Amino acid sequence: MSEKPSVLFVCVHNAGRSQMAAAYLTALAGDRVEVRSAGSAPANTVNPAVVEAMLEEGIDISAESPKVLTIEAVQASDVVITMGCGDACPIFPGKRYEDWKLEDPAGQGVDSIRPIRDEIRGRIQALIDDIAPAVAV
Repeated sequence: MSEKPSVLFVCVHNAGRSQMAAAYLTALAGDRVEVRSAGSAPANTVNPAVVEAMLEEGIDISAESPKVLTIEAVQASDVVITMGCGDACPIFPGKRYEDWKLEDPAGQGVDSIRPIRDEIRGRIQALIDDIAPAVAV
């Protein structure tokens, strides 16, 4: 990994899980990690219930928009974390791949999204501890 690790989160629509993961990594790791997210078949907008669930955490993702998964994004990332992307995710040697089995928040309300959000937060914290731990002063 480079000096500053880069992480790409991929799900089908890039409207829920990958957006939450990217937002948490950005919020919790700050500038210690480069963060990307994309979808193999991106939606038109981020799921409004996901936006609401993240606002409860003090993280505003209302300005985010789903992005299409590109080979360049995968090549530029050290860690690629998929969330139900399936065979659409290109595989390159030398990358670290993880597949997070998470329920899809599509079509669900905020009450159903909270447990998914909370699980993502826990996984993100573990990821940060692994790839970009805070430096003791």
